Amino acid sequence: MKDLFDKLFSGGFASTYFTDPFKGFSWWDALDILALALIFFALYLFVRDRRAGKLMAGIVLLFGIYALSELLNMHALQYIFGSFFGYGIVALAIVFQPEIRAAMERIGSVPFRGLKTIGVEHRSMALSSANVDAVVEAVKDMSFSKTGALIVIERTTRIGEYIRTGTTLNAELTPELLRAVFFDKAPLHDGAVIVRGGRVYAAGCYLPLSEKTDIFKGLGTRHRAAIGLSEQSDSVIIVVSEETGTISIAYKGELFREFTSVSLRRKLFELLGKQEDAAV
Repeated sequence: MKDLFDKLFSGGFASTYFTDPFKGFSWWDALDILALALIFFALYLFVRDRRAGKLMAGIVLLFGIYALSELLNMHALQYIFGSFFGYGIVALAIVFQPEIRAAMERIGSVPFRGLKTIGVEHRSMALSSANVDAVVEAVKDMSFSKTGALIVIERTTRIGEYIRTGTTLNAELTPELLRAVFFDKAPLHDGAVIVRGGRVYAAGCYLPLSEKTDIFKGLGTRHRAAIGLSEQSDSVIIVVSEETGTISIAYKGELFREFTSVSLRRKLFELLGKQEDAAV
């Protein structure tokens, strides 16, 4: 045993064991690794702020299953996943062509000083009771005055691509601010307000219109935009009709209508996963 110990930890063996893998390693190799790490990190930053993030998580899971099938020599799974990954890259490039184009455009437009924001944590996406009350109060007033409004509450699916179509505010969520934004003479009143992390993050945002053919013809563009975004994310979207003052909520592709301030508050607590004061 002593001879084996001396052999393993003798100076010559240890030196060979630990230094051989690094023979020929140069500064260019270190730069190569650093560049690759930065590219992957930039890809992560790009994906995490978009609804594509969940799809990417699913793809990573599929890669894990494929690796496991290779390890366990499971021929059927190897054949199926091998075919999928052979053509899947082309399919993803087609599906996410707008996002890929936007990423390429941003590579040349984002200044280097923007790197200082890397690693900054996003605020929590949960809404407090005070936040919900602020939204309900503003919606109640706008319903009474028949002021059209479109308020998006972002949840787990990031909708950064739609935030960028508007004007960033990152302001405290108050009834006064919401009413001011949707005042019919205000420059941002035609778009949507997006609430992220309990703050009015952006206003004047453009949302995707639903392509459903069975939507009631009397509903306008705001309602179609609310349904359209709810089909692509888990956001909760509140709509106030400019014609009737009716309060509606779009969620998971469905439109729920005819809310009062009390039922709206209860529904928001239900959809946002909060239990306190839900019975009020």
